[in-house]
Amino acid sequence: MTILPPERPRTLYAKLWDSHVVREREDGSTLLYVDRHLLHEVSTPQSFVALDRRGLRPHRPAANLAVPDHAVPTRGRDKPIADPMARAQTARLVENVDRHGIPFIPLSDARQGIVHVVGPEQGFTLPGITLACGDSHTSTHGAFGALAFGVGASECGIVMAAQALAQRRARTMVVRVEGTPGPGVTAKDLALALIAQLGANGAAGHAIEYQGAAIRALSMEARMTLCNMAIEAGARVALIAPDETTFAFLEGRPMAPKGPEWDAAVAYWRTLPSDEGALYDREVVLDAGKVAPFVTWGTSPEDAIAIDAAVPDPEAVADPARAGRLRKAIAYMGLEAGRPIAGTRIDTVFIGSCTNGRLADLRAAAQVVRGRSVAPGVRALVVPGSGLVKAQAEAEGLDLVFTEAGFEWREAGCSMCVAMNGDRLEPGQRSASTSNRNFEGRQGRGGRTHLLSPAMAAAAAVTGALTDVRTLEAMA
Repeated sequence: MTILPPERPRTLYAKLWDSHVVREREDGSTLLYVDRHLLHEVSTPQSFVALDRRGLRPHRPAANLAVPDHAVPTRGRDKPIADPMARAQTARLVENVDRHGIPFIPLSDARQGIVHVVGPEQGFTLPGITLACGDSHTSTHGAFGALAFGVGASECGIVMAAQALAQRRARTMVVRVEGTPGPGVTAKDLALALIAQLGANGAAGHAIEYQGAAIRALSMEARMTLCNMAIEAGARVALIAPDETTFAFLEGRPMAPKGPEWDAAVAYWRTLPSDEGALYDREVVLDAGKVAPFVTWGTSPEDAIAIDAAVPDPEAVADPARAGRLRKAIAYMGLEAGRPIAGTRIDTVFIGSCTNGRLADLRAAAQVVRGRSVAPGVRALVVPGSGLVKAQAEAEGLDLVFTEAGFEWREAGCSMCVAMNGDRLEPGQRSASTSNRNFEGRQGRGGRTHLLSPAMAAAAAVTGALTDVRTLEAMA
């Protein structure tokens, strides 16, 4: 009798990867089956052109879901899109999905919104699947235990035509987040604290899996925020094992399994968490109890510090290259080394994006805003992540909390995160933003961006400066 050796404990990433291998290639890459594909108007025009040139069609149209989000206006939806490029991109998406029979949520649909909000909201995102999208923040969907990654425009076409894509297996990094976050500390703060610890390329080549008591306690919205930001530490993939919180979020969603199929799906999803004793290439530990509300000071998400800290001094940095980068970032941001970051005056606040445009984010911001007013001279925007988020927020009266305080209440879209359709900073303007990137010019040429949580952004709006939200809560 042959006795088989016991199966080696596997990580969540290994289980997802192994279950989607089509074949191993001679160059060391793997042809990976892609279950689902999200499309938007900016990344896919070239993809459809490539398909047409080769006489190809999507292999499984129903495995795709398209929605305009990046370039769409967040006001004046009853009028034609004013920006000619955005108008053309959106029109091409409509034409292409219609021609190929791809499921589509149009701009006029109440479900329209940012792909990384709409996918989970509709139950298109599910545990155990592989999911691709022409956007770097596709890592968001890993919050459900899905192997999700961003791809380029040419790869979008390959995914549609072949339902598979050549990929290289990543190394694995487990990030254990233990302890209990203190008052005012959110998933966005945990994400910024981790990126500051790892650096912008600290997780390059790795798939991150978040574990620990602090992770298990997070809502799905918070988990999505955390996975969304993993790309800013260099990781292409971020994962959280599905659990009861995941199942409760998904049950009853329009595109989620129903009846016996739901029961069978949940039974499979319960097998996905990493096995006890599974090995990782790297391990990182973060104590949530020691994290304060964070804010970025420079031009990379790794330039993040606690709100009660000071702008770093390049003269105290031994590495000449890093010191030079710090000097350049401080100069661009118009800050002074050694000065507290709190109290820095801002003139724009943006609450929204695929990072923090969900209902829980708007509730957190509204809690700070309620009973207060936007500071004189500050322009403040709230852009819900989807039309359904907007409708629910309005049903709860959150829109009135914001508008009565002096905020602009917009339609769903990417908006100021990518500085499209007029939602942008002018040169020299400074924003407190709940988005995910603070690169030079990200929110408009010459604009200066400070990343923070929705509650912190709300605190900046009502004080006119970067402010520790904990001080406002103590005053309430």
